[in-house]
Amino acid sequence: MTDHPESDAGRIVLDALGVVLSRLPADARIAIAFSGGLDSSVLLDAAVRMAGAARLVALHVHHGLSSNADQWLAHCEVTAQAYGVAFDARRVTLAREDGAGAVGAMGVEAAAREARYCALDAMCEAQGARSLWLAQHADDQAETVLLQLLRGAGLAGLAAMPPAREVTGAASRVRPLLNLLRAQLERYARAYHLHWVEDESNADTRYARNALRHDVLPALSAHFPGFRDALARTAAHAASGQRLLDDLAQIDLREVGHDDSGTLSHAALVALDDARALNLLRYWMRSLGLPAASTARLADALRQLREIARGGEGHALRVDHAGRSLRCYRGRVSWAPPRTEAMPAAAEDAAADTTAGEGSGRAPLSMNWRGEEVWRLPSWRGSYVFAPADASEPDAVPESVLREGPLVARAREGGERLRDEAANLSRTLKNLFQARGVPAWERDVPLLYVGGTLLFVPRIGVNRSAFGAQDDAARWRRIEWREDLLIA
Repeated sequence: MTDHPESDAGRIVLDALGVVLSRLPADARIAIAFSGGLDSSVLLDAAVRMAGAARLVALHVHHGLSSNADQWLAHCEVTAQAYGVAFDARRVTLAREDGAGAVGAMGVEAAAREARYCALDAMCEAQGARSLWLAQHADDQAETVLLQLLRGAGLAGLAAMPPAREVTGAASRVRPLLNLLRAQLERYARAYHLHWVEDESNADTRYARNALRHDVLPALSAHFPGFRDALARTAAHAASGQRLLDDLAQIDLREVGHDDSGTLSHAALVALDDARALNLLRYWMRSLGLPAASTARLADALRQLREIARGGEGHALRVDHAGRSLRCYRGRVSWAPPRTEAMPAAAEDAAADTTAGEGSGRAPLSMNWRGEEVWRLPSWRGSYVFAPADASEPDAVPESVLREGPLVARAREGGERLRDEAANLSRTLKNLFQARGVPAWERDVPLLYVGGTLLFVPRIGVNRSAFGAQDDAARWRRIEWREDLLIA
């Protein structure tokens, strides 16, 4: 017998969306992550009933992992059209794992999840959506908490999926169905005669989440019927505890001397006890946009930092993570591009000053400037940017100077000099770098010449003696060096 739409199945789901909808501005555009499966089909149907089709856009991510992916895309597009809801889709490509088994399968799960959220964020921006609604429910939350427990996660992991989360530079992520059981969504789908697709990979127990869903949760449900509510409370407690840890880390971040450069005071960091220092390191890395590191890696980083405090050499510090390397220079700890090998600081200074261009494989590059705003330098993994500017801005030069001769980017050869305006004398680049506290590993930068005259040195600035007084009508450009990680 089919449930009537006005039964509890309908009211429970619609009421859950009504709570979320009441917190949004009346004109906020809402994106629905729409895979075509049962959960997202219920979410889309209920959102149309509560918010109206005009405010919605259904977003689909085509992973290409299944031979049925094209059919799922077609189903989602047709369904959205039937509701009168705008539709957008993106295709993402994932590298397939060669090895079978749980480890390889977990790698595919993580890669697919990361690619999915990147695609959804991009579509939200393109569609002008301020809120992204996701269809995870209480069973999904229970699975996530168990997975994190089995992986030995800390409080941040055990907090699992929040009901709502603000994302810097992207639409907020909202899970209206997080307190509802999958069985309740199934009843809603039957009551409203919904049609959905079935992902055959959901039956593959090589994937960790599927193994829990099919083999573990049924046994738990038989012996502990309320386990979902209990795990949801665990997630809420963990989230509350993590917020307190974050508050403590913010206090420590101020005390440890965090500044705009994103560095920490080495002495103040190692003065903290292990638990507090590790908590600060985790929070600091998140604030820098770095992914979480393992407990073992963070513990090793703290151990090395403590050894330096006891008289060890700072150059011996070596912790690589997410394409960065942890460094300690002049009492400051920072995450920098990884070095190729360790060497004493004095040797690094000498190498940077005298042999930066030798054997680097970077031949000088030149261009005749005709108003370009970006000059890409692949061999340097960065770009020179020539942004329109006023004469009063730092590192601004007249356009006429840029047009005088070919611009040449070349490596340091040693002995180059630049006028220090503050001291009113000419100094070597090595001395200028040292005076500004630029670590030796950050001095391997392309020097910018106009003709044969040194015009600009990254991390030092413009050589103003390269051009004389200019009339007020001159047009100016501000020179910037941006590494690939920073270029927009």
